[in-house]
Amino acid sequence: MSTKSALVKVQFETHPSRYRHLKLEVEGAVAWIKIDIQEEQGLKDGYELKLNSYDLSVDIELADAVQRLRFEHPQVTCVVVTGAQERVFSAGANIFMLASSSHAFKVNFCKYTNETRLYIEDATEHSGQTYVAALNGVASGGGYELPLACEEIYLIDDKSSAVSLPEVPFLGVLPGTGGLTRVVDKRKVRRDLADVFSTLAEGVKGKRAVKWGLVDRTWPTSKWADEVAARAAEVAGAGRPEREGIELAPITPTEDEAGLHYTHVELLWGTQPRTCRLIVKGPSAEDAQVKDPRAQGSELYALRAFRELDDALLRLRFNYPEIGLALLETVGDPQRVLDHDAALFAQRDDWFVHEVLGNMKRVLKRLDMTAKSFFALVTPESCFAGCLLELALAGDRTYMLEDDAAKLGISPLNGGLLPMGNSLSRLHSRFLKTPEVAEELASEPKLFDAQEADDAGLVTYLVDELDWEDETRLAIEERVSLSPDALTGMEASLRWAGPETLETKIFGRLTAWQNWIFQRPNAVGPKGALTLYGQPESAQFDFART
Repeated sequence: MSTKSALVKVQFETHPSRYRHLKLEVEGAVAWIKIDIQEEQGLKDGYELKLNSYDLSVDIELADAVQRLRFEHPQVTCVVVTGAQERVFSAGANIFMLASSSHAFKVNFCKYTNETRLYIEDATEHSGQTYVAALNGVASGGGYELPLACEEIYLIDDKSSAVSLPEVPFLGVLPGTGGLTRVVDKRKVRRDLADVFSTLAEGVKGKRAVKWGLVDRTWPTSKWADEVAARAAEVAGAGRPEREGIELAPITPTEDEAGLHYTHVELLWGTQPRTCRLIVKGPSAEDAQVKDPRAQGSELYALRAFRELDDALLRLRFNYPEIGLALLETVGDPQRVLDHDAALFAQRDDWFVHEVLGNMKRVLKRLDMTAKSFFALVTPESCFAGCLLELALAGDRTYMLEDDAAKLGISPLNGGLLPMGNSLSRLHSRFLKTPEVAEELASEPKLFDAQEADDAGLVTYLVDELDWEDETRLAIEERVSLSPDALTGMEASLRWAGPETLETKIFGRLTAWQNWIFQRPNAVGPKGALTLYGQPESAQFDFART
């Protein structure tokens, strides 16, 4: 298939030395992420990032900073997110960027930004790096949604700075990165007050913001810097000086006509239209022997392979929207995967291994949330075992060749260390009606042959060699012939059975409501609010409720 696209190809790998919009400073147990957005250096031409408003390039830097703090600065126990410009924290997502972007880009931008916000919350909960937001000025829209992901929010009381979610009154859309959900579900703001707040374009200031529960503390300008520093030191405590971080090495792929090539991952264009092959190579014999994970650093198989998979998924989302179906494949020895997993499981209490497992969890969630169909293909060359079995379990279907040499394997990691957004393991999500089956399967490491895997309910179709080529070809052809819009909605409805969490609420609403509203004339039509933003003409709404 052709890989040509009119899109700007987005690169997701960066480094603090190349940041243009953020300043990452580490002072003992406290780190500071300072927002200092350069107006003329957005991802694309055609808009200026005024008032610390952001686009995807800013979020790429933020995601990198959150990741690096976990691995490179594990001694840090408090991260302060603040503005580096006078009287403004952030005006949120740049409206002119959104107005000039395709629908697919807008939704993927919101999804990526959502994931970064969730990673901040995950770092607070699971990595002992508590994020606090110090709002030194106006925090509007996405500029308030970022603080909502932090554990505490402080607002300067300078008689003008406010927090607001003005998307509904100004733009005719919804806050795109979980703002409404976090206001009522996380901060537990009263529904009536949340209703007023969400339609109050100018926002809420000072003591009222504290009273309503929109922020935790406010200090006057004269005390601001000292109080923020004191509170950060209090939150950080003694830190963790005994922890020595590891450097995250680059993972940049090579690209040719066939696709993208990393060390352990390949993203290749499929032979059928609108398809690709996402191939993960299993660990080598040397990789499988994990005696000293920290000595291996970022070259540890589980860390590098999943960082590469993450980068491939992001490129697939943003740079190749025409691809509708990804065929998940693995290559290698499944026993080596089980050996590698067993070593990680045995050392799971080590801070570095804990972070490696946490990264694997987040990457697999990224796969769950990717609006592509995923079919896993299991053959004798495959190594869908343990952490790589999670790829098949995350897929929408699994086709397995009926061959004695084809194997699937379960390791201790499949029992709950790599949960989905619904808080359940993929095994437990698969066997929601019979959780005892998931418990039994996860109870001990095992390799299953094709018939055993089918009997255990681990595959969708067991296909004999004679029918393999035709059956998989027909399944692929059928899938890519269906409406992408309908498939996105269908997959999002089916993938997260079980408990509803803050995470599933946020992404469910993004998939449904934001996806729908971003295409409505009241927002993006010729007279829509988002289209006319910044112009003297007022939006004209169709007032029929649907």
